[in-house]
Amino acid sequence: MKKLITLALLFIVISSSAQDAKEIVRRADEKVRGKSSRGEMTMKIVRPSWTREMSLKIWSKGTEMALVLVMAPARDKGTATLKRKKEIWNWQPSIDRVIKLPPSMMMQSWMGSDFTNDDLVKESSIVTDYTQKIINDTAIIEGRPCWKIELIPLPNAPVVWGKIYSWIDKKDYIQLRNEFYDEDGQLVNTMISSGIKTMGGKVLASHMEMIPADKTKKGNKTVIDYSFLVFDEVYTDDFFSEQNLKKIRYNEYAFQTGMEKYLAQ
Repeated sequence: MKKLITLALLFIVISSSAQDAKEIVRRADEKVRGKSSRGEMTMKIVRPSWTREMSLKIWSKGTEMALVLVMAPARDKGTATLKRKKEIWNWQPSIDRVIKLPPSMMMQSWMGSDFTNDDLVKESSIVTDYTQKIINDTAIIEGRPCWKIELIPLPNAPVVWGKIYSWIDKKDYIQLRNEFYDEDGQLVNTMISSGIKTMGGKVLASHMEMIPADKTKKGNKTVIDYSFLVFDEVYTDDFFSEQNLKKIRYNEYAFQTGMEKYLAQ
């Protein structure tokens, strides 16, 4: 009887721990998504001998729809990436074509950066596509107490990573550090977040650095800085459509004024 009670208590503790880990990850994920989001950011690709900077506009709706638009430099202006459910397209104004990305392209670099296509549009979900487990609840990042959570993909989940470690701030549920591993358990990228401030009524990290672990890429990194974010605007699904993606080739003013018809009344 004592053994049965001990096993039952152990099961409860393990189940509670798993549930808590999933809830922590869910809160951290929902905080950066909201029901919808809109924002602007700069992306700087840093290499030992050169740097390249892009200005981006981003939109998202829930976990299934996202749009990223390049506004500068001039040679890339109008290039865009659209995610709609499990399908992803790239609009290339220079060749006047929309290209649908196969799943095999999700690990490919986005616009030559250290971010993958999956990183940018979040094709996979850290809440539903992974199991979550707290492996350290005394970690400190940037002076902030954090949980260190291990995320392992579910069987047959549409994910590109073999494992993720995420350090999540206990106070504001900010993902302060993420380590991404391949299927062989080798570290591929580390993302470090800082510059914590209030954006869109939420306390968030405004500065992110993605650093590849490959020693042959020493000195490489990609830096993202958000200038603003707003949440919970209500868009119709038509905004995140292939037809609308093609319209992005027009100038910023025409595109922005055209957004009004996509706002649900």
